[in-house]
Amino acid sequence: AASQVKSRESNSSPLSTSSRGQITVTQPGAVSSAVGGTVSIKCRTSQNVYVSGSNHYLAWYQQKDGETPKMLIYGASTRVSGIPAGFTGSGSNSDFTLTIIQAEDAAVYYCQSFHYPNSQYVFTQ
Repeated sequence: AASQVKSRESNSSPLSTSSRGQITVTQPGAVSSAVGGTVSIKCRTSQNVYVSGSNHYLAWYQQKDGETPKMLIYGASTRVSGIPAGFTGSGSNSDFTLTIIQAEDAAVYYCQSFHYPNSQYVFTQ
């Protein structure tokens, strides 16, 4: 599932839904923000993600035009080394949020979930 963050207002916000087998992941299709504003993107899964200890297997990726997706967050809330503190992940079980503070660049954001025991990664457009 993917969410597009735009630096201009959008009149429509369709849902982006991806599924694999029995599992569905839903994000808002478009989220708008003024440059420098704060954006929150929701990711909901139809089944709880796999949890090991306190680690929820949910990751966030950013993709800019012409570039490959870049991982921002793993374990639902841990930033990848080098990712600015303006990117924050939160949530648990089946309801997760990526918050972007001082949003500057338009990009597409994906959440990736892992589910056990069917050992499925859901990371589709």
